[in-house]
Amino acid sequence: MKTRNRWLPVLGVASSLVVLGCASVDSSADIDKLTQQIVSASFRDQGIAKVDRLKQDESNAACSAADVAGKPIDAKLGAKIEADNLKTVQWPAGGKFIGDWKEGEKLAQNGRGMTWTDKPGDANGGNCYNCHQISKQEISFGTLGPSLYNYGKLRGIVDPNSPEAKAMVEYTWGKIWNAKAYNACSGMPRFGHEKILTEKQVQDLMALLADPNSPVNK
Repeated sequence: MKTRNRWLPVLGVASSLVVLGCASVDSSADIDKLTQQIVSASFRDQGIAKVDRLKQDESNAACSAADVAGKPIDAKLGAKIEADNLKTVQWPAGGKFIGDWKEGEKLAQNGRGMTWTDKPGDANGGNCYNCHQISKQEISFGTLGPSLYNYGKLRGIVDPNSPEAKAMVEYTWGKIWNAKAYNACSGMPRFGHEKILTEKQVQDLMALLADPNSPVNK
C-alpha cells in the first residue's frame, strides 16, 4: 500500500499534463513546471543520494535550455560560463600537478561512487574508461570522449623541456577539475568542482595521463 501511495502524486501530475495537452495549452512555462513536479515526485532521498542533485546551477541550466531549444548555446553566454567556471578551478597545493600513475589507473578503471548504496566518506572512482580509451590494452571503453591513449606523449607533457608542457599540464588539470571552464556545455563530470574526486586523486589521474611510464604513454 505504501508503494502504491508513493506514486499517486506522480500519477496526478501526469494526468494534469495529459489534460493540458488535450486542451491545447501551449505555454512552455506551464509544461516546464509540470515536468519539474513529475520529476521531483519521482525521486526521494536515499542514503547519500539526495533529491537536491536535481537542482541545476546556472551553467547546467543554460546548457539544458539550449539543448531543449535544439540550438547551440549563445556564444557570449557560453564564454561567460567558461570564464565563471575557470575562476572555480583550484590549483594544486605547492604547484604539484603529478601524483602516482598506478593509483590513477585504478581510479580510471573504477566506476563506483555517489550511489545510494555507497557509504558517506567512501572514495569515488573516476570512471574514465566509460567515455575514453585509456591504453592500447583496453578492450572495452566508451567513445563519448576522445581517446586518451598517448595523451601526454602527443601533447609534449612527458617532455619536461617542452615549452608547451606547463600550459598543457595546467589545461589538463583544469579540464579534470571543471570541464566547463573550457567547454561551456561539456558533458564531462566536474570532478574537483563537484567534489567527486579529491586533489590527491586528480594528481593521480594527471600522472596517468602525463607520466612516461604510464600505460597511456606506452
